Amino acid sequence: MSQFPLDSSALAELVRDGQASPIELVDQAIQRIEQLDPQVNAVIHRRFERAREEALGSVPRGPFTGVPFLVKDLGCTIAGEPHHRGCVGLKQRGVTSDIDSYLYRRFRAAGLITLGRTNTPEFGTTITTEPLAYGPTRNPWNLDHSVGGSSGGSAAAVAAGMVPMAHANDGGGSIRVPASECGLVGLKPSRGRVSLGPETGESWAGATIDGVVSRSVRDTATTLDVISGMEPGDPYTAPTPVGPFADEVHREPGTLRIGLAPSVDAAPTHPECIAAVERAGALLEDLGHRVSVAQPAALGEAAFSEHFLTILLASTARDFDAIEEEVGDALTAEDVEADNWATAEFGRAIPATRYLESVQWCHRWQRRLAEWWTDDGFDILVTPVIATPPPPIGWLRDPEHGSERLTSMLIFTAQFNTSGQPGISLPLHVTPDGLPVGVQFVGGYGREDVLLRLAAQIETASPWADRVPPLHA
Repeated sequence: MSQFPLDSSALAELVRDGQASPIELVDQAIQRIEQLDPQVNAVIHRRFERAREEALGSVPRGPFTGVPFLVKDLGCTIAGEPHHRGCVGLKQRGVTSDIDSYLYRRFRAAGLITLGRTNTPEFGTTITTEPLAYGPTRNPWNLDHSVGGSSGGSAAAVAAGMVPMAHANDGGGSIRVPASECGLVGLKPSRGRVSLGPETGESWAGATIDGVVSRSVRDTATTLDVISGMEPGDPYTAPTPVGPFADEVHREPGTLRIGLAPSVDAAPTHPECIAAVERAGALLEDLGHRVSVAQPAALGEAAFSEHFLTILLASTARDFDAIEEEVGDALTAEDVEADNWATAEFGRAIPATRYLESVQWCHRWQRRLAEWWTDDGFDILVTPVIATPPPPIGWLRDPEHGSERLTSMLIFTAQFNTSGQPGISLPLHVTPDGLPVGVQFVGGYGREDVLLRLAAQIETASPWADRVPPLHA
């Protein structure tokens, strides 16, 4: 057996070979959560007894049969179980879901056994997981630091070894940022690759998408096969892949044309984040790729932030209305955090025509952005994930400077939510004081295959399987 933490694929192989049973894996994961979570605060809803029943019953046969798993408490609903979205008011009301989401059904069909739901910032609107409803999730690499967000609880649980993989989703960086801050693999798929049904067609004008945070490229690729595909009534879907994504990790990427963007003009970038990209560039050159300092001109357009914010504000206001319809009760300022209450108030003041103007501006802008891949002949863009290493707990929640700090950090990810392009964070750098820093690789729309081939090549050349935080199972 490997001396390194086993990924989901390796655990599933143990089950297939009869070397482990689902109940053994589930019981071990429960023990790890009970041991570590009091320090990390990643798992906010536990379904241990239900998980044990599922492990002892007829577990679906799939690529991850019997593997313990966690889902984020934002989306991926399970009928009859909590779905509080990091919100004090929903927690106090004890809100539960009416249905299994399509995504949860797919996770279950793959053989994954869900042990609970993970912490998230309220409604997923920021990149640090410190909700008032449940308190901060702490980074296993250094408990005084953030895990990122909004999939921070999931990332912390995987980094600490509670489970090998967990559900995550991303509307502006919420898979890639926690993956970067916790030393994990985090792929944001292409727009339309994963269904948001049955209750949602699109969110944030198509910016949001589901995936996982994991320890290996092969787990990420295999999961993408599991969760990909159109469901009845979806408004659109991503291009059908030529073959299984799991097969791409065994294929050579060939010689790719790659542009490096260690920083942008929008805000200062921390030297460690710049160094991470530069080291990645040197590695890519050693692997035989054509690397140059280059980026799409549209990436630096200042108007993008204004239009993305307009969409976020209006969408949050509508989300509040939808929650009120769901619970049959009006939300008040006491039910939600002050910044989200203000966000919804601003959103309600935006005329529908202004919202549509921002959507249409983003459509024109993403065509200009895409030209770098389609016309200029680049295959991959490499950037930092965020502009700083993991900040201290509380740094982004500061009432006076938090919003300004958030804006200065989040300058590399939201663009690709809007454009719908796939992006992956790989754990390629650690600061001198032991904090992880991820590097983002962005492909053309629908080209997860290219990203996964390259990511697997990098994983082989610069492996991270033996790199675990001080707080680990």
